[in-house]
Parts: sequence; C-alpha cells; structure tokens
Amino acid sequence: MIDFVVLCTAAFLAGGLNAIAGGGSFLTFPALVFTGIPPIAANATSAVAVFPGYASGALGFLRELRSFDRRALLQLVGLSIVGGVAGSLLLLVTPASVFNWVVPWLLLFATILFLLGGRINSWIESRGRQDKNTWFATLVVSIYGGYFNGGLGIVLLALFSAQGMRDLNLMNGLKNILSFVLSAASVVTFTLAGIVYWYEAAIMMVAATIGGYIGARLARLMPVAMVKSIVVVVGLVMTAVFFARSLA
Repeated sequence: MIDFVVLCTAAFLAGGLNAIAGGGSFLTFPALVFTGIPPIAANATSAVAVFPGYASGALGFLRELRSFDRRALLQLVGLSIVGGVAGSLLLLVTPASVFNWVVPWLLLFATILFLLGGRINSWIESRGRQDKNTWFATLVVSIYGGYFNGGLGIVLLALFSAQGMRDLNLMNGLKNILSFVLSAASVVTFTLAGIVYWYEAAIMMVAATIGGYIGARLARLMPVAMVKSIVVVVGLVMTAVFFARSLA
C-alpha cells in the first residue's frame, strides 16, 4: 500500500510538473527506485509511466500549437522519433554501474541548463545564430531523452529558449508533444527489450495523465518565475539525493 501511494502521488505530480515546465521524471524515477526496481528498469518504466501525461498536457496548449508552422513541427517530430530510438538502444547496452554513476550528473546538467536558459538565449541572440543547426540540437536532445527521460522537459525548454522562442505556453505545448513522441519511441524499444515493470507503469500512467491535464490548466494561471523556480528546486533536490545514493 505504501508503494502504491508513493507511485500514484509521484506520477500525478510528475504529470502536472511536465505539463507546466518539465522535470516530472525527477519524481517518478526516484519513486520507482524507492520501491525496489533496478535503476535502468526504473528509468524505462518511468518513461512508460509519464508519456501519456505528455499527450494530455499538449491538449491544454492546442491554441498555441495550431499557430506553429506545421512543416517545422513535422521535422521536430521526425527528429524526436529517431533520437528516442537511438537513446533507448544506448541505454540497453549501458552497464548498470555506469548508469548509476551518470544519473546524478545528468540530473545536474538538466537543472543547470534550464536555470541558465535565459542567459544562453541572450548569448545566442548576440551572435545571431538562433536558427542554425536547430535540427542537430534537436536530435541530440532527443537522444538524451531516449537515454534518460529525467529532465527531458527542462532540456527541451532550454533548447526552445536558445532558439529564440518567447511564448512559454507555446514552448510548453511543443515540449509536451515532442516528449510524447520521443517517449513513445522509447517505450516501444523498452517493451521489446522486456525491461518495463508493467504493473507499476500502469498505475503511474493513469495518475500522470490526470496530473498532466490539470497541470496544463494551471500553467496558464501561474507566474513564469514561479514555474521556473519549482523546476529548479525539484531538480536540485533530486540531484543531491542521487549523488548521496551513488556515494553510499
């Protein structure tokens, strides 16, 4: 019963957090590890658990998504599929000891990147390079997302910010739809590999979907500064937890 409550709570909050600004896997991944699932399998199961929430979250931003160029959106979706499969295959061949060591560093990287997103954007603007190599950056981020779903939304928001986007609602809509497509590609790969804990995943999928829809509604009401602060705090706390765990 304790495990059930932990998984439901983590997934619901993760779905809402993903819809608002990203970083939901900062909650689902450690919750699964807490219940005794090995880290690599927990990462795969976490990806399965939160990906329906991305779809419900994207529905909350349909107005903004309809205004985005369809050709550009299809290009982003295609790159996300390729990167998601590549990253998930990379995870499958990574030794457990290596993955345990790299997790806190990946969490720290994602949090810092989100925190410095505005400065990165200003630097890129000053150099006049906003639209160059966009496809390559998207592919790299998608590979990261397929390998380690934790912080994917944060990295995507940082990417959009670096590309010169200003509308946080549009950025959130794009983040959710790309996260859904990318995670779906990863889910197929992990399922074929047989490393998903489906009982835990099914419980969390329901809770994350509900949280994602509610989170998308709340995102319109919350100040941008508050949204960013929530993500950064969650990211730093989870980074500290996993650094302590890797040293234990």
